[in-house]
Amino acid sequence: MLSINSENGYSVARCFLLLSLMPLITAKGNDVESPKKIFDADKPPSKSQLDLRDVVFVIQSQRNSFHVRQAEKLRKDLLLQTQALQESPPVILLLHTLSDNEGDWSILPLLPNLSSQFGKNSSWIMFLEEDTRVKLQKLHEVLKKFDRRKEWFLGKPLHDEESTIIHHYAFSENPAAFEYPDFSAGWALSIPLVNRLTSKIEEEPLKSDFTIDLKHEVALYIWEDRKGPRLTGVPELCTIPEHNPRAQYCATTVSSRSPLCGQPVKSDNIFVAVKTCKKFHSDRVPVVKKTWGKQASLLEYYSDYADPSIPTINLGVPNTERGHCGKTFAILRRFLSNHVPNTDWLLIVDDDTLIRMVFSREAVVQLLASGCKCYSNDAPDDMVLGMCLNALRVPVTHSPLFHQARPEDYAKEFLAHQTPISFHKHWNIDPIAVFNKWLKDDKHTEGLQKNTKDEL
Repeated sequence: MLSINSENGYSVARCFLLLSLMPLITAKGNDVESPKKIFDADKPPSKSQLDLRDVVFVIQSQRNSFHVRQAEKLRKDLLLQTQALQESPPVILLLHTLSDNEGDWSILPLLPNLSSQFGKNSSWIMFLEEDTRVKLQKLHEVLKKFDRRKEWFLGKPLHDEESTIIHHYAFSENPAAFEYPDFSAGWALSIPLVNRLTSKIEEEPLKSDFTIDLKHEVALYIWEDRKGPRLTGVPELCTIPEHNPRAQYCATTVSSRSPLCGQPVKSDNIFVAVKTCKKFHSDRVPVVKKTWGKQASLLEYYSDYADPSIPTINLGVPNTERGHCGKTFAILRRFLSNHVPNTDWLLIVDDDTLIRMVFSREAVVQLLASGCKCYSNDAPDDMVLGMCLNALRVPVTHSPLFHQARPEDYAKEFLAHQTPISFHKHWNIDPIAVFNKWLKDDKHTEGLQKNTKDEL
């Protein structure tokens, strides 16, 4: 899920809109306190000696107000634990403050900055998500087990059970052979590894390419076709709920409560636009009507053919095999017209998707007023929208609860600690069974509505 934030509101879009389009960045050094003010004089680290101040925490925060508050709560908790342990406080950075560019979520471009700031006086960079819960003393004990003079990539390992499109069908002969970290449990890089990766990035700059699944692609970059370290699994890095009895053995857990962003948005304040075409009227549209379509108060089907039995509305845009930019922009224009009810939210959904893109009215107003448009009807709508929103400096907020593929395309342990909001694609699955298993419960559908006009 992505929420597209503007001055007066923001909206939500599918995961790879952000992952596809936000350019890679380099963090601003001015936002990070100089290590010379924090650490003692540079001296070679020993194998076992490790102070908490030798660990730099990076909270993978985002810009909108709700996520900022979540990150600040985690930072405050870490500092309170440090005080209780009577330790010198570690450096705790919020990712969204390290650059004005929206691409800072992609981690790898930050490494040169982290290396220059902390490459001589620190031992570990520990990455945390906003909802990660940390037992600082236990985490400290875990990190001390590893020789910080060596290259380490630590985390809770995930693996694919079958080759998947979101990982470009990597390791198709044995998908379980490659492990990548579950970011929710936290993950760590030793400083020697950070420094070497920095040299690699400086010698061969990162490509300005799109990213589909960041955690998998970070692991691939570090592994570098057997030239770098594989992920080392750490049992104490957990994704079980923080109040689970088994959590006593964990250094990290996940929050057991779904965050409440504000008062729920009423269904009659969300206009739903379903994108379809004539050849899918008979098989995909009925699935929508039998599943999540029942929950929509205001819904229209948009197609290349007007079929009164559904009914569908012909937008005057020919169907394309891919991209669908022309159809998406026609929907955006219609949303601001007097042809549909005046609502604050627009939800655009493919006929084989359970939730795709959500825009606030203000975001649509700004987008269309900018003159942004498709360069062709079959241009990739998500990429064009991402470029336009980036140019407008309208932030895009990511949530791992929106999925661009089927449940089978994700690691079971990754989905086990989630309340998914959406999945995509009907091939090789029973979409109604998927809906009943993952999305039917009211607790799942509430996730979309937990937002207000100024935060999500």
